[in-house]
Amino acid sequence: MFIAPPECPVFEPTWEEFADPFAYINKIRPIAEKTGICKVRPPKEWQPPFACDVDRLHFTPRIQRLNELEAQTRVKLNFLDQIAKFWELQGCTLKIPHVERKNLDLYQLNKLVNDDGGFDVVCRERRWSKIALKMGFAPGKAIGSHLRSHYERILYPYNLFQTGANLLFYMPTHSPMSPLQKPTLTNDTKDTDYIPHDLPQRQSVQPLETCSIARRAKRMRAEGGCMKTETAEDCENRPNLRRRMGSYVAKPEPQLGKHSPLAKSSSLSCLSQVDQYMCLVCGSGSEEDRLLLCDGCDDSYHTFCLIPPLHDVPKGDWRCPKCLAQECGKPQVAFGFEQAGRDYSLRTFGDMADSFKSDYFNMPVHMVPTELVEKEFWRLVSTIEEDVTVEYGADIASKEFGSGFPIRGGRFHVSPEDEDYLSSGWNLNNMPVIDSSVLTHVTADICGMKLPWLYVGMCFSSFCWHIEDHWSYSINYLHWGEPKTWYGAPGYAAEKLEGVMKKLAPELFESQPDLLHQLVTIMNPNTLMNHGVPIYRTNQCAGEFVITFPRAYHSGFNQGFNFAEAVNFCTMDWMPMGRMCVDHYRQLDRYCVFSHDEMVCKMASKADTMDVALASAVQKDMAVMLQEEDQLRDKVSKMGVQQSQQVEYDLLPDEERQCSRCRTTCYLSALTCPCNPGQLVCLHHAQDLCSCPPNNLTLNFRFTMAELYPMMEAVTLRAESYTGWVSHVTNILEAKQDKKSSLEVLRSLVEDAEVKQFPQNDLLRQLCAVTLDAEKCAVVAQQLLNGKRQTRYRSGGGKSQSQNLLTVEELRSFVRQLHKLPCSIRQAPLLKDLLTRVDDFQQRSERLLCDEAPSPAELQSLLDVSLSLDVELPQLSLLRERLEQARWLEVVQGASSQPHSLCLDTMRRLIDQGVGLASHALVERAMARLQELLTMSEHWEERALTCILSRPCHCVETLEAALQEVASIPAYLPNCLLLKDTVDQAKDWLQEADTLQVGGRIPVLDTLTDLVSRAKTIPVWLDPLARLEALVSDVQAWKESAAKTFLMKNSPYSLLEVLCPQCEAGTGSQKSKSKRAKDVAQCNKRNGTWLDCLSDVEKALSESKDSASAMATLAEVRQKEMENLLALRASNESKLLQAGDCGALRVCVCHNAPLGAMLQCELCSDTFHRSCVSGSNQDPRPNQAWLCPHCRRSEKPPLDRVLPLLASLQRIRVRLPEGDALRFLIERTVRWQHRMQQASAEGVLGVALMTSHQRWGSSSPTSAPSQEPYSASFYTDHQCIPLQGLSPELEELMVEGFLLQVTLPETQQLYMSLSRLDSHNLTDSPSPKHSTEQDQHQHNPQGGTGMMHFASYDAALCIIFPLCFSQVNWVQCDGSCQQWFHQICVGVSAEQAEKEDYICISCTQPDHTRE
Repeated sequence: MFIAPPECPVFEPTWEEFADPFAYINKIRPIAEKTGICKVRPPKEWQPPFACDVDRLHFTPRIQRLNELEAQTRVKLNFLDQIAKFWELQGCTLKIPHVERKNLDLYQLNKLVNDDGGFDVVCRERRWSKIALKMGFAPGKAIGSHLRSHYERILYPYNLFQTGANLLFYMPTHSPMSPLQKPTLTNDTKDTDYIPHDLPQRQSVQPLETCSIARRAKRMRAEGGCMKTETAEDCENRPNLRRRMGSYVAKPEPQLGKHSPLAKSSSLSCLSQVDQYMCLVCGSGSEEDRLLLCDGCDDSYHTFCLIPPLHDVPKGDWRCPKCLAQECGKPQVAFGFEQAGRDYSLRTFGDMADSFKSDYFNMPVHMVPTELVEKEFWRLVSTIEEDVTVEYGADIASKEFGSGFPIRGGRFHVSPEDEDYLSSGWNLNNMPVIDSSVLTHVTADICGMKLPWLYVGMCFSSFCWHIEDHWSYSINYLHWGEPKTWYGAPGYAAEKLEGVMKKLAPELFESQPDLLHQLVTIMNPNTLMNHGVPIYRTNQCAGEFVITFPRAYHSGFNQGFNFAEAVNFCTMDWMPMGRMCVDHYRQLDRYCVFSHDEMVCKMASKADTMDVALASAVQKDMAVMLQEEDQLRDKVSKMGVQQSQQVEYDLLPDEERQCSRCRTTCYLSALTCPCNPGQLVCLHHAQDLCSCPPNNLTLNFRFTMAELYPMMEAVTLRAESYTGWVSHVTNILEAKQDKKSSLEVLRSLVEDAEVKQFPQNDLLRQLCAVTLDAEKCAVVAQQLLNGKRQTRYRSGGGKSQSQNLLTVEELRSFVRQLHKLPCSIRQAPLLKDLLTRVDDFQQRSERLLCDEAPSPAELQSLLDVSLSLDVELPQLSLLRERLEQARWLEVVQGASSQPHSLCLDTMRRLIDQGVGLASHALVERAMARLQELLTMSEHWEERALTCILSRPCHCVETLEAALQEVASIPAYLPNCLLLKDTVDQAKDWLQEADTLQVGGRIPVLDTLTDLVSRAKTIPVWLDPLARLEALVSDVQAWKESAAKTFLMKNSPYSLLEVLCPQCEAGTGSQKSKSKRAKDVAQCNKRNGTWLDCLSDVEKALSESKDSASAMATLAEVRQKEMENLLALRASNESKLLQAGDCGALRVCVCHNAPLGAMLQCELCSDTFHRSCVSGSNQDPRPNQAWLCPHCRRSEKPPLDRVLPLLASLQRIRVRLPEGDALRFLIERTVRWQHRMQQASAEGVLGVALMTSHQRWGSSSPTSAPSQEPYSASFYTDHQCIPLQGLSPELEELMVEGFLLQVTLPETQQLYMSLSRLDSHNLTDSPSPKHSTEQDQHQHNPQGGTGMMHFASYDAALCIIFPLCFSQVNWVQCDGSCQQWFHQICVGVSAEQAEKEDYICISCTQPDHTRE
């Protein structure tokens, strides 16, 4: 696979650069000569007209067979031709064997065997398998034995012939072929006929006009293929000629040849004994049937006496070993291109070229990619199996048919707008002969060098590796058509390229030492690159130039039909290379295109008008030439050559003055001898002319040395005239004060440089500048003397624009001219003083300007000094810029020193100010730092804002990591500070959240709610938040469940009001009770209680540290509730019992007097109109205590519905006032039940009832129980407890029972017992114990107790609710604690307790501890 080399440089000059071609080429030379070739694209507007006469252009192209061009391929073809000729001369036809389905490379096989020591060594050491591996065959297939067989059959006889072994008259004992072996060239049916090329002989053969222009065919043809026949006469005349396309066939074999035994016996019978044929090896004439007669010399040989021996008589002609050696030993003719058999016009050649390309690639020519053509070209030149023949119209003289560029006096009519192309330096007709070109001094019109050559190409037509004649430059312009692909190697790699080609194809260079100068050999660029030769390529398109540099090898091919033009040129830098080339040609015995010495002498003859730079180059080259010539003439003189004569060699044609030894064109001198008048030799080969004595030789010379040296002196004088001018100018410029010259002298030197066209160098520019300064000084001095300083106005700077100011350069020029030039004025001291002050100002300015960080104060001071200088100072603008920069830097430094105040707006403002400042390193660094800080700050501000607004939120660790990076930014970043505050809040929140449950603490709901609400305002991912929200949600669900359990429909009370004891019970609810409420409040004040309202209680519960303190608070509230309620009862009872005038009473919710049927509250003992409290929930029920709307605050659910609420709250593990109130309610309820149990067990209840009977019995009639009117105006129409007669203990027990917001059977039993006191007589009253048992029996006919039977305190206690009672089911923890729990408290049914294990919360949560 071909790999394209790197591209060469491509240059696109501007119009100014394009104006002078040699100046531009000299400019790009340092770059382009490193690659050997370069491409130049002219400006787009440069489009010269095509001036060639297309109708007159007819040419005969060269025939190029692609695989014969490549060096290594041609070596293989030559080798195969030699093998084929060897066997053909012995009557056999060469066929290429097939191995592994491909043709065997006989050349490679032969080379590998020879490299390994030859056939005998390879066989003896059994290296055939290694040979097979080296040839690329896969191992393990016994290919080695096949290779040995083919080598032994085809190549071994040839190698024996090459060594001359077949001429020996003995059989070597080591020969691998015995007489019994078959020695003839037998072939396999699968082998392919090889059609020899006979490359040297074909050069003289002109192909038929009917031959195809380009053919693609297989050189190896299958046996029995179609062949073109020739007449016997043609074959006889050209017996060994092989046409490429199978045009040769062997001569017809006779039915009875002279080699057959019968023919030989017939001929022998007709001869005498003297004429008998004898074998030249054995000397015997026996076995006439095995005796062969040579077709060349008629010598006889036995088939078995030959080396190697022949088994059969060969068919066709046979040559003996002597004739074979004579025929095959003929020297090879140099390879060259054939000329085509027909003439083409440009149009017919283009039709043929386009047709060939489109047919070959099977697509339109413009659609074929250049890369495809390139790869196919290098494939074709490297294969021996496939032939492609193309034609190339190369080296067509433009003088005959006209150049593609327009020329003056040509047949092409040039339009007025195109006349510039006639004189353009890029016109290839002008380039070799412009003034800067060395070839201008070569008088002969050399086609290809001074006159352009035309090239008409087609696809695959190529130009082989070569360098230009005399190692000159070349330039090629593609007028139109498809691209031309170039390859080039730099001049320094020329010898490397030549060495590689000689190494890889030594056979070609043995016959043609100057092969690379013949333009007939190419080699794959990849091969050269693999051997270390730098190769570059380019595709030259229409309208582009390609320039090759001295000694740069180049080659290439055409992509399709195109028209190009090329010519050589030489610049002054080429001259050393040109002399080296002549020496190189002398070593190769190669002729010169022109005489280099003649060119130098002609240039020296025009020394007066020669370009100064060219004169310097000619002087150096001529010094080398004269030194060498002087040495050679001295050498010849010492040889004994005495005769000499002057010869006008420049009048002789080149072929008449070529050295017969090295073919160099002689000019300065040569040797001749009368023995051979037509020959001469150069002085380098004085010994090779003839064998005559030296005194017979004659030294022919063009110039004597006495004439040559003055010529060189003239050139030297021309070169040194410039040197003298340089010396004079230098002395003037360096003159001291007392040796000054006048201004007129300086002007004359400048004029002299212009007249003599001295080069525009620094010295001339300096002289012009000094002269100009002197003239300025003279003008300024005159103006100063006249008092008229006429200078340009100065704007700005605080001075009037009308004031005329001298520039510093004007003043300095004037003062400097006073010291360096003869110019003296009276105002010199004043001007010197002014200049001194200006210099001082400038020095201070430079010092400050060089200071990296000047002080703003110093800059301002220096600017103040400038106001006193009446000179235009260029430093002022810089100083003002530096002052602005210094002030800006001071502001930046101040802002940077206070990062807490350096906000983004400040940075942007400073950057905007800095953008308007002049460029400076400090400013740039400060700007870079500010920009970097701003970019970083904006990035982090945006990132911080993104972090804050991100959803889902980032975790604290991520934000802390970001803040750690932000901490190093010295700027005020609000978002980052907000992010920091957010992180601090999140960390505080997390710390608070972690503190909530430290040591098993149970959080309070308010704290939890506050945490959750605060967390929602913190844009940070807080892991505990979800858990806390779930807890709050569970608490809310629990509160809703509790509210559904306790609160009545449309109840005005909150859950906490219902569950907590009433801190305002009996106070302020009625206006008539205000005095009593005041008394209670005073009592509370004396007791130090501050819980005056529900909000106080709620606050106290929320602030309590634990449940114990909450229980203590609620106990205080309970105490207050009991006191207030008992006081309220006493007040209401006394009001009802002692009121004489019922009209003055204020009862009920309406605060009116009692009237008619009234309802009495069993708790507060107040009375109410039935109409005021009528409703489903307020109507009295049989055998149930009636409570007024103020006293009935809830649904009073049964205890078994309340206990699960406490258990579920215990699982939530959150403290809230409602939870503490519920716990207190249950504890209060259980304690009350316990008191009832004790009262029943100790008989206290019976005694109390008996006492109450006694009290009621002795009471007045007004204290009668139910349905007994209090007065004539009102009465109670339902059963109720008497107002008087209850003992304090019983009343307190009853009141607390009614206050409990839980429905208990004990409360109902107590109420029934007290409400029936009015139905029993005191005389019939049973004993307390009997009464108690009777009541129990009435409520529990089965004999059981009507109240819950509580277990003793020695029993196990529930960890959730420590107070125990007997008729509640228990469950034991199956965990590690083994504690007992009420099933109802932990939410476990009896069925679950039986079937499943129960693990308490203490065991599932190790942090949990019981309070």
